[in-house]
Amino acid sequence: MAWSNTAAAQETKEHSELDATVVAPFQAARGERVTQARTFVLRLAYPDAGRTHAVRWSLTLFGPGPQGAVLRRWSGTEQVGTKGKSVNLPWDGRADADARERRVLAPDGLYELRLLAVADAGTPQEAQVEQQWPVQVKRGASTAPRVSAFQAGLQQLPSLEGQPAYRIVYANLHSQTRHSDGGAALDACRGAQDPQTAPFGPIDAYKYAQEHGLDALLTSEHNHMYDGSDGTNAAATAAEATALYQTGLAEAAAYSAAHPGFLALYGMEWGVINKGGHLNIFNSEQLLGWEKNASGELLADVETPKGDYAGLYRLMRERGWIGQFNHPAPAGQFLVNGQPLGYTPDGDAAMVLCEVMNTSAFSTNDEETENRRSNYEAACNRALAAGYHVAFSSNQDNHCANWGASYGNRTAVLVASPAAGMPVSRDSFLDALHARRVYATMDKHAQLLFTANGKLMGERFDNHGPLRLAIHFSNSAGRQAADVAIFHGVPGGNGSVTPISDQAELTVTPAPGPHFYYARLTQDDGNIVWSAPVWVNQLP
Repeated sequence: MAWSNTAAAQETKEHSELDATVVAPFQAARGERVTQARTFVLRLAYPDAGRTHAVRWSLTLFGPGPQGAVLRRWSGTEQVGTKGKSVNLPWDGRADADARERRVLAPDGLYELRLLAVADAGTPQEAQVEQQWPVQVKRGASTAPRVSAFQAGLQQLPSLEGQPAYRIVYANLHSQTRHSDGGAALDACRGAQDPQTAPFGPIDAYKYAQEHGLDALLTSEHNHMYDGSDGTNAAATAAEATALYQTGLAEAAAYSAAHPGFLALYGMEWGVINKGGHLNIFNSEQLLGWEKNASGELLADVETPKGDYAGLYRLMRERGWIGQFNHPAPAGQFLVNGQPLGYTPDGDAAMVLCEVMNTSAFSTNDEETENRRSNYEAACNRALAAGYHVAFSSNQDNHCANWGASYGNRTAVLVASPAAGMPVSRDSFLDALHARRVYATMDKHAQLLFTANGKLMGERFDNHGPLRLAIHFSNSAGRQAADVAIFHGVPGGNGSVTPISDQAELTVTPAPGPHFYYARLTQDDGNIVWSAPVWVNQLP
């Protein structure tokens, strides 16, 4: 396909956005058992065609405990471009940076490290990244929280508190192949690829993911790259663009049929970062887009104006399509009436997942040890507080040929158990997503359930009187819980989402009106597991 020299072709390329992560060792090295000292590493990049951006950042250590005070704060401003910068921030394990207090060690407990990075502050191009990661101080034996367990090591869950049996499907629901800007060999992958130039396509991705132990993989190709360009290819034809999308759907269906026990999924990642953000659509049989060739021909099946999220949500609801907020930012994304993550009833019906954690999209790691990871819990909480009924997901956004292998994180989906000997079907998997029977995990061995009066995470129900909240957790690799937290918020209230308990079981009597609750469990290796919320309408 030929490239166009029109102005549209010169748009800012995808993945030209602020990237800010912090490597926060959960535990101190063995040689630092007394001091518990460690070094945090801040990594900043802004791959924007060689331009540099002023990035103001702060890193704050809170604790111990969810209501802990500020223990230490680091801050600065960096000029950041494509190559990026790393900033080492040593922490001596002391309770205060003041020289008069340097002999006081921080007490044992769980702390939280919070990152805020802001690029181009005060300009229309302002971008923000917020993250938070747990940090453990442990010099001696500690008392782990007691968490009820179900039989460890089983992927087929038995009935629990009256619930039917479910099968846990460990999935990666965000990745790219040569159909858009992914699919590069690991020794040649340096980031996003020029669209449709890499060697590996969806079938390669499904085969790789299955060989590396995943149960399901979604290849989610950028919807505006089916013309073979990152801008607009005026020489492209609609027939070629839409045929490629249909080829992807057919390949996924054929792979699933030929490989019982693995679910191959094909969909699209809709939108652009510089015009509102990305979301995945899981089950559209048609290609959506806005680009047109030199003849005015739409390079898609259905026209969807770029940046019109309210209109997209309306269409998704009408067609029965469901989606996921991808790597959401707390500002400037998914705008409706000027509001980030702006709520609409259509969007609430269509959007079922929110990515709470991703590994680096451009990782070439294939041993599940990537330490560049991003946490989006703050943005997902804003979506919940706005009124969205979304469960948390954890994916890898792979652009290199390491689908699901850069880290052990997964989106775990509780699918109604099929008949004996039958594989999980695409329809039953989508039904489970629609029901929000999902948890997000950084550990592929983790199993987490969260119930409210015996009702499973993801459910919405009316309640009279007390509400018993309970976490159930097991890990087939033997990991234990180091910390648990139950969070509470009010849907539609646009307020804060706050921890209300550090115990695995809690009985409360909510105030009349709507509420949501979810659980977050931190393992003894620092990996986190998030439940889907439950939504409770408390009656007087």
